[in-house]
Amino acid sequence: MQKRKLGRTGLDIVPLVLGGNVFGWTADEKTSFEILDRFLAAGLNAIDTADAYSTWVPGNSGGESETIIGKWMKSRGNRDSVVLITKVGSDMGQGKKDLSAAYIEKAIEASLRRLQTDAIDLYFSHWPDPTVPYEETLGAYEKLLKKGKIRHIGASNLDAAQLSDALNVAREKGLPPYEVLQPEYNLYDRSSYDGPLRDLCMGEGLGVITYFSLAKGFLSGKYRSEADLGKSARGGGIKHYLDARGMRILAALDAVSARHSARQAEVALAWVIARQGVTAPIASATSVEQVDSLAKAASLALSPEDIAELDRASA
Repeated sequence: MQKRKLGRTGLDIVPLVLGGNVFGWTADEKTSFEILDRFLAAGLNAIDTADAYSTWVPGNSGGESETIIGKWMKSRGNRDSVVLITKVGSDMGQGKKDLSAAYIEKAIEASLRRLQTDAIDLYFSHWPDPTVPYEETLGAYEKLLKKGKIRHIGASNLDAAQLSDALNVAREKGLPPYEVLQPEYNLYDRSSYDGPLRDLCMGEGLGVITYFSLAKGFLSGKYRSEADLGKSARGGGIKHYLDARGMRILAALDAVSARHSARQAEVALAWVIARQGVTAPIASATSVEQVDSLAKAASLALSPEDIAELDRASA
């Protein structure tokens, strides 16, 4: 399967990243192993997780996803076949978002232990932490890079001003810069990335891996009315998409997917993949059938007419 350069990192990834947020939540360990096995067999190679997955589940304390991925890699002996992405900085019980040097130093050891590996390929600052200077956070990453515990760094959820400031601090202080951005981006949620942030990423040569690439499942087409919201654990977060614009986007997805004999989710992901300024979308799966669908999305070529129709609907 065709791979893409992830910004200037030197990492090569298939342009569809498997989301690990469901492992230990809506996918138990056995199902997660089946999903991960099929993911690798399908020719995909990048997995995104975070230390905080899945603190929102009653009875979970965080680290569940990393633990499952670590057990899977250990049992399969396939660490070298995977581009491993995780994140730091979410509230793991400390009561706040935290990108302090002292916290990062502890958090990396916990992630490495759960993932049963000696290095993480791409380590993200999960959220902005306005209480900690960029210099301190990037300085902590510099130490981890020198020790070989992480190979590259990125940032999630920064706006254009924040990312620009972080890149400027790295330049001025001779510190490692963020090389990859992880923004929310999909056919419906375009405004926070399209514009100054996208321009900055393209100008700086950053890799971009998008999250909520299917708008929490709305762009799968299975949610058409409020009566559909009970179809999954994520249904409650989808209600606001059920407006005139959302219906217009679904209608365009229906038309394009019919032309390609593809699923709506595959077309929605293919649109993100085709977008200039995006390296790859993240999408999760709770069954092996869904993994096969993700693999199809990674190789689905939309025509200029398809893309124009989707652009019009989502404008």
